[in-house]
Amino acid sequence: MIETLFADTVATEEKFQLATYKKMPVAAERGEGVWIYTSDGERYLDLYGGHAVAGTGHCHPHVVKAIREQAGELLFYSNLVYSNARARAAEKLISVAPAPMSKTFFCNSGTEANENAMRMARMATGRENVITFTGGFHGRTADAISATFLGKYRELGKPNVPGHLQAEFGDIDSVRAIADETVAAIMLEPIQSMAGVRMAEPAFYRALRELCDERSIVLIYDEVQTGVGRTGEWFFAGSEAGDGVVPDVITLAKALGSGVPVGACLVTDEIASHIKENDLGTTFGGGMLAMAAVTATLEAIENDRLLENVRRVEGYWRERLREIEEVLAVHGRGFLLGLEFAEKAAVIHQRLLEQKIITGTSSDAKVLRLLPPLCLSVDDADRFVTELTEICTS
Repeated sequence: MIETLFADTVATEEKFQLATYKKMPVAAERGEGVWIYTSDGERYLDLYGGHAVAGTGHCHPHVVKAIREQAGELLFYSNLVYSNARARAAEKLISVAPAPMSKTFFCNSGTEANENAMRMARMATGRENVITFTGGFHGRTADAISATFLGKYRELGKPNVPGHLQAEFGDIDSVRAIADETVAAIMLEPIQSMAGVRMAEPAFYRALRELCDERSIVLIYDEVQTGVGRTGEWFFAGSEAGDGVVPDVITLAKALGSGVPVGACLVTDEIASHIKENDLGTTFGGGMLAMAAVTATLEAIENDRLLENVRRVEGYWRERLREIEEVLAVHGRGFLLGLEFAEKAAVIHQRLLEQKIITGTSSDAKVLRLLPPLCLSVDDADRFVTELTEICTS
């Protein structure tokens, strides 16, 4: 009976849904914490979080309660009216943001946040060009995919939106060479997740900040993956890993709503001063259900001390991973980690899946990505290390 249910689910999706993803042989039916429960009665340790979305864990009780209560009051109304749910979410988000972030614009996704961030930079400077980096991924809508210099994505987005320039990630000289008076913004993922969890030296982020200040260029951090606690801090912006640098705009999505679709741009007063009514817009952005999810997500991270948990478990995890000879390096920070192997990581990804552990691959064939919920425990980390050790030595 269970096997029939799984087969029926697969057959129905394949019949009626456009095939855009290569899917794992898993039909997720229920989630709790770091676990996914399937239609065939199995449970999987989720170290991928549905593309880094399940930050507070699957179905965190505080978030679920907030969504249920809001759903019984008002599912949605547009930005043409004021909303207590929206006001609370905006205030809470700014309260955890690094200074001088002072205002937020809510939208629906990471790619939409990045599109609006680039638009705001162009409005603020009167310039058109945007510099992004090799290995960066910023989304699949027109402007965002044109800013993506990773693999074949930009090719898939043709005809590309003009005004996009490419620099080498981590190489400030390559940025200086093209950052002329036509450049409105420099946008980057401070940790390049899909490229294999690549970070630059702290001095690179500082040099970018100084260059932008010198040439009146807007600095944008795409923190769609690194934001909302994933690195063990609320944001990469302002953190020690980036030499304390804070950009002019921070974009967010993924874990911001614990699974409810929502994106945001955080901006300074200087950027906000250039935005007038009707310059930006979104039908569903700032909807009440999403806003309730945002507030509850941030509260859950605080109440459960999840930032501290990420830092503690990361330190332990790194020590355990050093015991595995086949793990050549551990890249990244917090719960955005990339494990580098000598051979292709896809085989290890598949073997782990067979042991009921979900992980992610990357555009670097030798790097396995780990993006678990922020509530991952030491015991959960141990289970992964035990299974990985068995796979690597068998």
